[in-house]
Amino acid sequence: MATVTRADEAALVAQLRAGDERAYMKLVTEYTPGMRRLALTFVRSGAVADDVVQEAWLGVLKGIDRFEGRSSLRTWIYRIVANVARTRAVREARTMPFSSFDDGEGASVDPERFVADGHWAAPIEPWQRVLDAEARDVIERAIEQLPPQQQQVIELRDVQGWSSEEVRNVLDLSETNQRVLLHRARTKVRMELERYFGDER
Repeated sequence: MATVTRADEAALVAQLRAGDERAYMKLVTEYTPGMRRLALTFVRSGAVADDVVQEAWLGVLKGIDRFEGRSSLRTWIYRIVANVARTRAVREARTMPFSSFDDGEGASVDPERFVADGHWAAPIEPWQRVLDAEARDVIERAIEQLPPQQQQVIELRDVQGWSSEEVRNVLDLSETNQRVLLHRARTKVRMELERYFGDER
């Protein structure tokens, strides 16, 4: 949803608690695509991700009276998604081959490619600059190949545009851990983009 004020959010929560079906459907329409993308960073199939989202929405309906407003409504809903998806992922992991547990820590970048404050010397802003559909496919495939926590962080931060604080709240991460996961994810995605553009150094 567009930027929502505390008053707007309080009114929306009141509507949801009163059983306002239109308010609920507006929320479902707005949040479901992002919730599904987040679920897919935990589970392996679209069908399971759909189940996670459906279960999360049931959790929202059952739990809306307990929503205390300590975080935004969006953060609260996404945290439900993350919790449901974690539970489903544990169930799925029982059937995963041992070889699929790669930690993905192999990628590394030459330190000279960074400026003193730790930022890229020549940043790529893929979500704004890369308009080409093939390049977007490269980005999406690169994200799909990341270890789960890196997928989750880059999905929320760079794809959905969440703040660091919101991501930490939803995924229950420390600031340092979130920053490291995001850096590693961005590094791997950037390397794939550079390969695509023939600019690997």
